[in-house]
Amino acid sequence: MTFLLKTLRIIKYKLSYRHVRYMSSETFDFNTFVAKNEPMPTYSPGTKERNLLDACVASYECRIRDIPIVIGDEEIRTEGERYQVCPFDHERKVARYYYAPKPVIQKAIDSCLSGRKAWERTPLAKRAEIFLRAADLMSNKYRYDLLATTMLGQGKNIWQAEIDAGAEIIDFLRFDVQFAREITEYKPISPNPEELNSIKYRGCEGFWAAITPFNFTAIGGHLPMAPALMGNVCLWKPSDTALLSNYLVYEIYREAGLPAGVINFVPADGPVFGDTITASPDLAGINFTGSVKTFSHLWKQVGANIETYKSYPRLIGECGGKNMHFVHSSAKIDQVFYGAVQSGFEYGGQKCSALSRMYIPESMWPTVKENLVQFHKQLIVGTPLYGETFMSAVIDEKAFARCMSYLDYARKSPNVSVVAGGRCNDSKGYFIEPTFLETKDPRDKLFQEEIFGPIVTIYVYPDAKYRETAVLASKTSPYALTGALYAEDKSVLDELSEIFEDSAGSFYINDKSTGAVVGQQPFGGSRLSGTNDKAGGPYYLLKFLSPQSIKRRTVPKTTWKHPSMAVNSPGKMEVNKKSFPHVTD
Repeated sequence: MTFLLKTLRIIKYKLSYRHVRYMSSETFDFNTFVAKNEPMPTYSPGTKERNLLDACVASYECRIRDIPIVIGDEEIRTEGERYQVCPFDHERKVARYYYAPKPVIQKAIDSCLSGRKAWERTPLAKRAEIFLRAADLMSNKYRYDLLATTMLGQGKNIWQAEIDAGAEIIDFLRFDVQFAREITEYKPISPNPEELNSIKYRGCEGFWAAITPFNFTAIGGHLPMAPALMGNVCLWKPSDTALLSNYLVYEIYREAGLPAGVINFVPADGPVFGDTITASPDLAGINFTGSVKTFSHLWKQVGANIETYKSYPRLIGECGGKNMHFVHSSAKIDQVFYGAVQSGFEYGGQKCSALSRMYIPESMWPTVKENLVQFHKQLIVGTPLYGETFMSAVIDEKAFARCMSYLDYARKSPNVSVVAGGRCNDSKGYFIEPTFLETKDPRDKLFQEEIFGPIVTIYVYPDAKYRETAVLASKTSPYALTGALYAEDKSVLDELSEIFEDSAGSFYINDKSTGAVVGQQPFGGSRLSGTNDKAGGPYYLLKFLSPQSIKRRTVPKTTWKHPSMAVNSPGKMEVNKKSFPHVTD
């Protein structure tokens, strides 16, 4: 009976959602287009959206998607096939893929370069139309497939998948189109009627490389798309643990009309890919989200090869954080509980912006602690395919081992105690129990090193020393991505906001440190967190342009002389013959 119900749901899903019409070029006016954030369904039990999503997820059962390397229109499969597995059920394979060796990566570079001029000369409005069509396909025809592949391959629950693979990726595409128009609307002034000034908004000479992470399908799709929108060609190296969803995004781009070779899909071993792209004299830039170690290594490689490039490569990096919630005694205490649980444990703490360290005043700590323990008991950890699940497994065995090493350290440290959680189990999936720790040392490595898992460490400080503690907190971490300040006292808000000015690129007041929305909170940080180019805002796209200033003379010159060379009075101009002996009367 269960099998029959699943089959009927799948049939209904395919009949209901495979032939949705998407936007045609006739409905799009580039000059007037204004983006709006994508509405999000609730997916409450019994709703149409929930039923369609459940049926879509069921349709992937017993399926292993074969994912090739794609260069132009050619699909390539090399020896040594690999598999992506469900992080919450590591015996379940969801995708088979292949690594591109150096010659294949070079072939992808050559393919991009061969089509660069044709793509760059395609009017921006036409390029924008393709990506808006892709956004509409994502919003309608493929929405549930995007969610399902993100849930299965990356372990996101329904709501986290919708935020990411539903709303955010669609927002990126639509807002980038609006931002592209706005930043290219500027026209230089031409005050001299004999001269006409203009700017040609070119892409960069060469190719871009997009190295994308596992934790956001939206980031995976955005990093190669943004340079392409602005007239560039790009190699897309997806994460091994996000291939199922990322390849679907790539297929949607192609279905929307993206020409072959503008973006080439190139799964590869990280070091091999990095070595190959940084050795190419045609490298225009790297758009990267990942670890500090990898980004620093790429930067060093670019520096070592700087004399071989045709132009200086541009590097965009988003590298994570050690994000904090700083709580003042004037804060609304219930907001502290809710923010800590959501920001620390949504998607298992595997967000660059996730809460990792908290500063709590002594007077509030007993109540905060009691409530955190009570909320912890209510958290359901398990398969992300059930609506009740709050958090699932971490992404892979490396992430599991990293989290476990910090929990082992916490158990052995005399300065650290476990408030709630702390258990691990990888027998079926890579499960780390959401964990609150308390430390007596505000300089503990738990307050400095990025863990990227569901582990939040708390330091309790004397109420009266909030300023000194804030100064310490602002300098403790080598990262500066996100931070949150909870306080109702306005003078304290002003005082502490100034202290934290350099320690967070995205700052929240009386709200959690996660949840940036495209077009509302442009995202990025400095220090080891990255180059702070602010994806989701208008200035991000400037990185992918190489503008050419053009001056056109409309009236021919009639003399070579400057006005200052005119003779002041009638008669012959005196000439210093001693200085200029060649001048004769």
